[in-house]
Amino acid sequence: MLQTLVHYSLHFIVPGLIARVFFPEYWVKAWLIMIATMLVDLDHLLASPIFDPNRCSINFHPLHSFWAIAGYCILFFIPKFRVIAVGLLFHMLTDFQDCLW
Repeated sequence: MLQTLVHYSLHFIVPGLIARVFFPEYWVKAWLIMIATMLVDLDHLLASPIFDPNRCSINFHPLHSFWAIAGYCILFFIPKFRVIAVGLLFHMLTDFQDCLW
């Protein structure tokens, strides 16, 4: 229960705080973009079972692979895609903390 609470707080609340601090002039838009990056979880539909609480998503699902994460890091250095990259990278960090539980 605590893991689920922490996980979803990190997915929804913390991106809002990040947006407010680092993108103050358009923080609501930045927050919504970061929330939209959760579409990266569509790659979970390729797994069987779709949800396994004991599975580490990092490097298991295609959009959670080290190659994908490297791509998200590259996106960070392109100003037009920075908010998206921050959302994706924070998403990966959130999913990684699940691997540590």
